[in-house]
Amino acid sequence: MESLSILIGGRAGDGIDQASLLIGKLLNQLGFRIYIYRDYPSLIRGGHTFSIVRAAREKLGAHRQTVDFICALNQDCLDNHRDKIHGRTVVLYDSDVVKGTGLALPLTSMVKAAGGPEIVRNTAMLGGLAKALGLPWEKFEKVARENLKKETEINIQLARKGYNAAETFYKIEEQKKPVLPLVTGNEALALGLASAGLDAYISYPMTPSSTILHFLAQRAEALNMKVIHPESELAVIMMALGFAYAGQKTAVGTSGGGFCLMTEGLSFAGMAELPMVIVLGQRPGPSTGLPTYSSQTELMFALWAGQGEFTRLIVAPGDAEEAYYWGGVALRLAWKYQLPAIILTDKNIAEGTYSFDLKNIKRFPEEQSLFWDGSGEYKRYLATASGISPLAFPGEAGATIKVNSYEHEEDGVTTEDQRITRKMQEKRLRKGVALLKEIDELEAVKVYGKQAARTAVVCWGSTKHLCLEAAEKLEVRVVMPLVLSPLPLTQLKKALQGVAQIIAVEDNATAQLAQLLKGAGIKVDAVILTYDGRPETVEQLEERIARGMK
Repeated sequence: MESLSILIGGRAGDGIDQASLLIGKLLNQLGFRIYIYRDYPSLIRGGHTFSIVRAAREKLGAHRQTVDFICALNQDCLDNHRDKIHGRTVVLYDSDVVKGTGLALPLTSMVKAAGGPEIVRNTAMLGGLAKALGLPWEKFEKVARENLKKETEINIQLARKGYNAAETFYKIEEQKKPVLPLVTGNEALALGLASAGLDAYISYPMTPSSTILHFLAQRAEALNMKVIHPESELAVIMMALGFAYAGQKTAVGTSGGGFCLMTEGLSFAGMAELPMVIVLGQRPGPSTGLPTYSSQTELMFALWAGQGEFTRLIVAPGDAEEAYYWGGVALRLAWKYQLPAIILTDKNIAEGTYSFDLKNIKRFPEEQSLFWDGSGEYKRYLATASGISPLAFPGEAGATIKVNSYEHEEDGVTTEDQRITRKMQEKRLRKGVALLKEIDELEAVKVYGKQAARTAVVCWGSTKHLCLEAAEKLEVRVVMPLVLSPLPLTQLKKALQGVAQIIAVEDNATAQLAQLLKGAGIKVDAVILTYDGRPETVEQLEERIARGMK
């Protein structure tokens, strides 16, 4: 078995998310590497929601065109996903509400007879799935009891009924690999920020970044961290500026609409040299767009947001492990260079669930912030060769810390003097030169696939694993920049040496990465763009790349 895919679907409110996570945890206990894709409308109840759980021997982060099991809790699930059926696909369905062929399980009747709530149909379905996968009941019950904290006994009872009513179609072999934790991209990012020393997280909920707020709020005491949900995104960014002024390592989370409101504060941070991290979870726009779906449409916005010219760090991780690492790096570098850092994610990474291996993650750069040594008069904006001024914070003896969003002198006092204006602007921009030097010492561009291939697929963010699987079959090179500002041009050119054709793969309609590369002198020959909010399958991308290859 190369990989196993299981789709479970029903109405919003049928417990699809929890059911898919339980499937993932069950297969995870067998040593498989897991990726879970979630698809749901912007509704509390109703509509159609589904998840695809994919398990394989090796790390993965994309789904394929067909699935091996469909678990249908309503008719929409079966009708909407008939194109995902292959010759050996097994369809499990609630025969009380779905007309289909396959393994019929009267789940609604079972639940009514047991006096359970309707939502328990999902657990009864999972019991049937465990039998269909050839798993022993004891294995399923152990995982279910560890994860079903509410209505445990009725859940176990109904799962057993589903198990007894099903039959076995596959025999899943246990993998001889260590069991890894399952985390979402947002959870990994939150842990990376916390590990790098985050003191405060501030956010107004906005999909797909909201779960960072929920995750950190539940662990604020254990992490010794302040987690705050103010009344708006304007309040979020202004509060973050205050925390940074007071010496607290701070991050905020939002999506496109919220980031629009934050741009004034972003410019403030650029002029006042107040460090902060902004997690920008991308989703289709303009405006509210498709709030629960995915896109890569904010690269140009992040590059140019805010008035005036100032250096910013922008990183774009491609899975949970990269979200952890680059979350920590962004925080460390934001503080070292005293500037805003933006972490671009999207719904596919933020809410996708991955097997997470901490051993694969490099150490963060050491803490290297420049602090005032207490001698002489303190100047918050002292002009240095690197542009980085020594830090001091309110309450420090002998230091008056004046920050200013107006142009200012070295001590922070407002000025409109021409000579000083030039001097301070050049000081701020010098930090970008120093930052790029440090970026060049990190692995800011990754190369995968066939290293000697003359065709290279260039991608960023959540398209990473999709491109990796497609490239394996087509034997092309994959080049993935993880830092997008300042652009690591030296590493990019080295990664593209010997390439005769560059194909950019992006989830937007205007090829934003290709535009960025063109501005840096790298010509992209073809683009493959997706802009319907849904990720492509591996087979769809393989076909499009093959069609475009010279």
